[in-house]
Amino acid sequence: MDTRKAAQRWADVWQRGWREHDAAAIEALYAEGAFWQQDPFRDPEPGYLARVFAEEESCECQFDKPLVDGAQASVRWSARTRLASGGSENLAGVSLLRFDDRGLVVEHLDFSVFG
Repeated sequence: MDTRKAAQRWADVWQRGWREHDAAAIEALYAEGAFWQQDPFRDPEPGYLARVFAEEESCECQFDKPLVDGAQASVRWSARTRLASGGSENLAGVSLLRFDDRGLVVEHLDFSVFG
């Protein structure tokens, strides 16, 4: 498995998937039973993508080139979302990823700020 390719695929699919609210494409990046903690101070939230995508009207996002070390990668990203309620959010974050030998994410930790 080439971690650099797997991490770039992750970033590319997330960027397109978030803009298009394509939860299925994003979920296909993860191994069964993968651990994904969306906030370092909260427990992981099953169904997170479905909930967030239902709250958003649109999203413009950018994912930077991954930094890779062994089977791990970090990816910096930013987004501006328009909410279905009429408001908007500016977000910036870093996703820390660990991949299995098939190039699927087995661990994903997000650190982000809202503005």
